[in-house]
Amino acid sequence: MLNNQRKQHILNILKRDGQVIAKKVSQELGLSEDTIRRDLRELAQEGLLQRVHGGALPASPAVANFAGREEILIESKVAIGRTAAQLIKDGQVVILDGGTTAVQVARHLPRHLQATIVTHSARIVMELVEHPSVEVILIGGRLFKHSIVSVGAAAIEAINHIRADLYFMGVTGIHPEAGLSTGDLEEAYVKQALCKRAAETLVLASQEKLGAASQYVITSLSEVSGLIVEQSVPDDVLLPFTQLGLTIIRAE
Repeated sequence: MLNNQRKQHILNILKRDGQVIAKKVSQELGLSEDTIRRDLRELAQEGLLQRVHGGALPASPAVANFAGREEILIESKVAIGRTAAQLIKDGQVVILDGGTTAVQVARHLPRHLQATIVTHSARIVMELVEHPSVEVILIGGRLFKHSIVSVGAAAIEAINHIRADLYFMGVTGIHPEAGLSTGDLEEAYVKQALCKRAAETLVLASQEKLGAASQYVITSLSEVSGLIVEQSVPDDVLLPFTQLGLTIIRAE
């Protein structure tokens, strides 16, 4: 089998099964595991999959810059953001992550809401400048320009002084086994710290992120309460997450 044929075979398995196990593919094709691992490395370099121990998972498509991500699945992000905003109650302290779906949460906060929003996203702050009764706490640090958020030791130190009721987490990958992930190591540390400071964490989960993985692990799914997903996500896609005991909130 030619190199390109092997790679296409691997991608077909990934699409069918949601994962690739290198040893199984090598046995199926009568090739060495080193050959399959080399193919996986090359496919990962092309952004077509995410390598993990023993094989590969689907790569998250949510890797564009902020402006580019704002153009992806706009309607689903609006629905998820609107539903998340409705969950915030007066008097709560709520952490709102960076990201394009989180922007929609900020935009849909009721004008009468009296709550405190903690964020490390300058983009979220700008959405809330004109909100009449929401107090905003901005976490500082080094600006990670790709996502327009603060990261680094200064951000984590400030986060450690917060005790929040609820955290809306943005991610690029949500996988039942590989957990929650993102494309930047420092951003992963900040999200992990935010999760630890909230009584409850809900993940803003647009469909293209379900079953996908990125390079840097944030935390396992056991550390969060549930997912907010778009209405159209099939039940079979969500089944692995409900089996883990996660609450699934469908956006209206």
